Amino acid sequence: MVKIFVGGLRPDVTELDLVMYISLRAQVNTIKVVRDKVTKRCKGYAFLEMTSLAEAEKAVSLLNGEEYQGQVLNIKVAEEIAPPATTYVKANKPFQKKRPRV
Repeated sequence: MVKIFVGGLRPDVTELDLVMYISLRAQVNTIKVVRDKVTKRCKGYAFLEMTSLAEAEKAVSLLNGEEYQGQVLNIKVAEEIAPPATTYVKANKPFQKKRPRV
């Protein structure tokens, strides 16, 4: 699966409208419109998961710079975010079992 970033969305965009528009040009697996927690309005961008890199590149080439609902779309393949580095903490005292209270 390959994620693409879709920017330049209107605050009132719906997942269904967006996925219908994009799926006419490329195959979409999942969609996540990023919304404000309080107002539930779109923050202006979404992430879509495509079935393959070829489908993602096809969507980018066909839709980047196109107009959708009066806004110009900014579409690109999303960069993978590396998992956070593992950190180890040295304990001051060795682990001790507590005795049950009687």
